[in-house]
Amino acid sequence: MNSETKPPKKLSLAEIDQIVISQADDDTAWEQPIFVERSTPASLTLPGDLAARATFLAQLHRAKSVEEWLARVIQERVELEEAVLQGQARLTRRGGQNIQLTTCSAWRITERMGTIC
Repeated sequence: MNSETKPPKKLSLAEIDQIVISQADDDTAWEQPIFVERSTPASLTLPGDLAARATFLAQLHRAKSVEEWLARVIQERVELEEAVLQGQARLTRRGGQNIQLTTCSAWRITERMGTIC
């Protein structure tokens, strides 16, 4: 006797779409909704001198708190890094241009005329 069970048949995308469409208006076909809450903010450890400098700059920029200012600065930096990386991909695709993007302590743009940092 063969006691092995066959694995379930793999459905094609069209078959999955058909099942979902047929069950879309049937509330009994769906599980109960799952509600999630935003997780607590992540903590970040900074050296004392860096924290003091960040506090000074947050006050200079009239931020409500150093945490709010740091979140804004980090978000701006991440967006800048993403924009530079997207620009780097575009420059690579175009080719023939004399611009090269490299990383250093800050983003450096090297052109025929010199280096801007």
